[in-house]
Amino acid sequence: MQKEEKQLESSLADITAKVADIKNALASFLYKLENEFATLNWPTMLDNFALISSNMNSLSRVLRGDKIPALRNFTLFPVLLSPDTDQELAKLTEGRLFMCNHEVVPDYLRTKPETEVEDKINQLHTKANSITSDNAQKQLNNLNKITSNILDIINSYREEWDNDSKQKTQQPQTSSQSETNTLIAAISMGKGLRLQSQMPQQSQQPSPGMQQQSQKPMPVGKMQSSVKTTIRAGSAGHPYPRP
Repeated sequence: MQKEEKQLESSLADITAKVADIKNALASFLYKLENEFATLNWPTMLDNFALISSNMNSLSRVLRGDKIPALRNFTLFPVLLSPDTDQELAKLTEGRLFMCNHEVVPDYLRTKPETEVEDKINQLHTKANSITSDNAQKQLNNLNKITSNILDIINSYREEWDNDSKQKTQQPQTSSQSETNTLIAAISMGKGLRLQSQMPQQSQQPSPGMQQQSQKPMPVGKMQSSVKTTIRAGSAGHPYPRP
């Protein structure tokens, strides 16, 4: 008996830890939905859903484990009911429950749903059992067609959204890598540059006469005239000869 009690205590401790992980994940997700809805994106939503799903799977593995006893074989009943406030109970429930009285015990220790909920469930079961197999198959085929059409529409819109987002994020190309490499090679190594043709040697070097003329000093106070004159001899046919 003591072995079963110890095993039950350790199992309850593991279950309590897994339930606390689920509660923390849900609380964090709800906080983001209420306070960070403006900056919340779809990948963050998926990450939160994945965290909650992994915590649920961990709890399911613990409940299906060999070390967990069959909890359905145990009966849970309140030891003491009191209308007074219980601080220890409030601490254990994080302020959700302040007393254990005759009003809250049926709700928290209920093993069956409420009467209204149970009646609704029975009505649904009766309606499902009244449908023939042919009608059920037809409804199932129609549901599959509607689901496939919705998935096709979602996928087509998703492709359009992806293309639009890619076009918005892509900036027009303003440079060419090949031209950049050619420019760098020309600047650094002179690759692709053409040499200027050399002028003829005669036109570059001045003649000796011009060189001597440029070396003669100019007379001070006289300006060289640019008008050319010719001097002739006096004996040549003067129009008014002397007597």
